Formats: sequence, C-alpha cells, structure tokens
Amino acid sequence: MGGTEHLTAEQVGATLVLTLNRPEAKNALSLPMLVGLHDGWAAADSDDTIRSVVLTGAGGTFCSGMDLKALADDGRLSGEHYRDRLRADPDLHWKAMLRHHRPRKPVIAAVEGHCVAGGTEILQGTDIRVAGEGAVFGLYEVRRGLFPIGGSTVRLARQIARTHALEMLLTGRPYSAAEAERIGLVGRVVPDGTALEKALEIAELINANGPLAVEAVKASVYETAELTETEGLKLELERGWPIFATADAKEGARAFAEKRKPVYRRA
Repeated sequence: MGGTEHLTAEQVGATLVLTLNRPEAKNALSLPMLVGLHDGWAAADSDDTIRSVVLTGAGGTFCSGMDLKALADDGRLSGEHYRDRLRADPDLHWKAMLRHHRPRKPVIAAVEGHCVAGGTEILQGTDIRVAGEGAVFGLYEVRRGLFPIGGSTVRLARQIARTHALEMLLTGRPYSAAEAERIGLVGRVVPDGTALEKALEIAELINANGPLAVEAVKASVYETAELTETEGLKLELERGWPIFATADAKEGARAFAEKRKPVYRRA
C-alpha cells in the first residue's frame, strides 16, 4: 500500500491502517511522514476496496507534533529528499494533517501515549477517536511562543465546549485521556495497548454497512454542521434520497428479509 520510512500503510480487510512510524522521535512530524499521510488519504479516497481508515502511531506514541529540534537547528523538517513533493504541491502538508482535506471514508484515530501539539491538531481532522488510558493530549504551542496553525483555533471550539477549547489553547497544559473523554475530545478510553484493537473493531462495524450510505452520512454531517436547521435538513434530503434508489439499498432490504448478511457492491 505504499508508505514512506516514517509512515507505514497496510490494508487489513477493508480498513487502511496508517501508522506514524518515527518512534525514536515520538513520531514528531517529518516530510516523509507528511508525504506518507498525504498519499495514504489519497489512496483511501481512490480505492473502493477501502471502506475505512485507522490512524495510529508506532512505539506507544501517537504524535508529538512538530519536530522542534530540527526547526531549532535549521528551520527545516527532516526528510529533505521529499522537498520536491512539497514544491510540487505547497499545500501537501496541510492536506496530510487533514487541515485542507477531508477523506470521504471514515477515519478512526487509535491513540496511545503522547498526542500533543500537531498530534492533537491532526486528531481534530479524524471522525472517531479511541484512546488508551495513559494517552496524553494538549496544544502546547503557546508554551513555546508558537501558534497552533493546524486548525485548532477554528476547529476545537466547534468540537468541544468553547470554555474547554480556550482553556486547552491558552494554557498549553497536558490533558489525560480521562479528561479528554470528559470534555468530548475523544469518544472512548480503553486499556493501554488496546486502542488499535478497539479502533479496528469499530472499523469492522462500519465496513459491514453500505459504503455509499456511510460516505453520504459522513458528508452530510460535515456539510450541514454550520448551516441553519432548515438549510441543513434541505441538504440532508439532497444527500440522502438518492441512496434509497441504489442497488445497495435494495440489497440491504432483501438481506434483512432473507435473514442473511448483505453483500454491498457500491452500486
């Protein structure tokens, strides 16, 4: 499935598992990692054998954000041999971090260990979030005199209560998995070492459903988020009604009547 030296990509059934793979640096962002993420999202969008994506990190860590050591040394991320990819698409890093791209397939985050700074920013671009009990979250940028430019000043207050969003953004303090769950940043907390397993279980439940319906539901949720209720309901019908005319919808009803599992064909 491709990948780079800092990003592994493996298809498990109908799920694409993208693993941030730079554990010696707590999976700090690098150009190879960003290129691998970008290509992974593109593969998921273009390959219809993939019905969901799980994003996780190697070595018991999700992502510690920007590589501050590299930036302090020469202002560059590691992996200069990928610089031509960034020149060809100056927006590549923002797409990789899900700031300027939303995959059409559901994305589930499986978080262990540190998920801070850019890690918490990438997290906000995912759809469903599972964390190990020992996971740590936080937007540390202000502690370093930096700005969380990966989208957090826009997204976070739309995903959790504004008071919690502003506390996280302005204090730069760490948050435990339990607190992240309490404020709604993650959906569930599981024993350490089992986040990926639980994420794959959730992915399997999604994969068993009609793919056209799943993608339309995800699109509708995001497209209507900032609309009035009246506008949103109108758009929901535009997204939803065509699904009822698909062969998959007929197969779902037929399978129910025949008491068997449906076989969906994206038609």
